[in-house]
Amino acid sequence: MDDLAWETLDTDIDYRCPGFDVRRDEVRFPDGDTDGYHYVDEPPAVVVLPLTPDGDVVVIDEWRQAVGRVNRGLPAGTVEPEDADDLAGAAARELAEETGYEADAFERLTTVEPTNGMANAVHHHFLATGCEPTAERDLDHNESIAVETVPYDDLLGAVVDEGLRDGRAVTAVLWYELLHR
Repeated sequence: MDDLAWETLDTDIDYRCPGFDVRRDEVRFPDGDTDGYHYVDEPPAVVVLPLTPDGDVVVIDEWRQAVGRVNRGLPAGTVEPEDADDLAGAAARELAEETGYEADAFERLTTVEPTNGMANAVHHHFLATGCEPTAERDLDHNESIAVETVPYDDLLGAVVDEGLRDGRAVTAVLWYELLHR
């Protein structure tokens, strides 16, 4: 596969903003031609599928400016540098901050690169079980989030009928189906 690899000759940030940068790499293609390649450069993230002791799912409804609507999803957030060796700890933090819930246990579901044609994003998906509302929410200044619990089968149905459009949430639900049901 080395014959498909691009060589990075130089790299620089074209634009910085909270949450991500736009990076431009000067690359050499396998045929020897060179060109610039732009992509979104962002830190890794965790995504949590939180289940209550009764088997319901803790979901969030959040305003998403990019699509101009409230979007149903799952708790998720950036892996901070101090979390690099404790992804389950990052998942626990995001669950508590966004929902006020804490879990008895965390289990890794999968790690994906959801948009690797235009971003270097890496999402680590976790199942959280035994979730109870025992923590204080601590939303970021730019988060507008409502929390609700829904029956798991209703959330799965929303994947099938396209009512659940958040790709991170869909990925977590489908991996749960593959591994546990």
